Amino acid sequence: MRYLKPALEVVEPSFGSSFTYMKFNRNANLKAHLWHYHPEVELVFVNGGSGKRQIGSHISYYTDGDLILIGSNLPHCGFTDDHTGNIDETVIQMKPDFLGDNFMALPETRDLLHLFSRAHGGIAFGPETRQAVGKKMELMSHQLPFERLLTLISVLHDLEKADDYKVLNAEGFALDTQVQDNDRINMVFNYVKDNFRETIALGDISEKASMTIPSFCRYFKKMTNKTFVQFVNEYRVVHACKLLAEKPISISEVSYESGFNNFSHFNKSFKEVTGKSASQYRTALRAHLE
Repeated sequence: MRYLKPALEVVEPSFGSSFTYMKFNRNANLKAHLWHYHPEVELVFVNGGSGKRQIGSHISYYTDGDLILIGSNLPHCGFTDDHTGNIDETVIQMKPDFLGDNFMALPETRDLLHLFSRAHGGIAFGPETRQAVGKKMELMSHQLPFERLLTLISVLHDLEKADDYKVLNAEGFALDTQVQDNDRINMVFNYVKDNFRETIALGDISEKASMTIPSFCRYFKKMTNKTFVQFVNEYRVVHACKLLAEKPISISEVSYESGFNNFSHFNKSFKEVTGKSASQYRTALRAHLE
């Protein structure tokens, strides 16, 4: 099977605007499942629901909605599907220099450059910022272009000042180093995305990357700050979190459907990633939803 690199998405600004604004009902964002990237910085608000996010080499499961800022050319998958249960999804895409160099150099706005710089690793914001900024983003759907621009500047200011955030990819994440590296690491990501339920042998993935096993292991660690085994286990655990939240099946079935053939290995990996056992995670999630 041939595994494609992430597609370059060509983004056109909304009519009469310097940036793109889109609002989708529930899971109507048809591009959500594609592994893609674009030069534009992307801000995504998922109103309610829970689902899986993959941004660069980071994989995690969100609950009660999401607010994400994704830097220029950082590959990512969408955040909603048929099982997310969200009310709607708002997406804003803007060139890093859409406000102009002179405007970004003003004393009042220069900190926005730091925000866009942090976004190269992908930023997830906490509940307080998510609620406040999400409301502003949704109001923009009823605004005229000039008012909408002012609201976006206000939103970016709020994000820059927020302290409830997490940078998702570790410092030094180097996905955009060279074209050859991009193609290779994206092939690896796609392969794991499509085959995490099966056994993935280091020899097989190294061969697909046209590298020896030791060279591939060094390369992957350099590119992602994770070992390949760690990355695959994290992907499987996050999928297990999704199943625990969405399907009334036994934990042993969750383990098997997430690609773990050894139940004790599943338990150990799950606790290493989440800090809880699978049963504790499911109990805590149910209490949160109630």
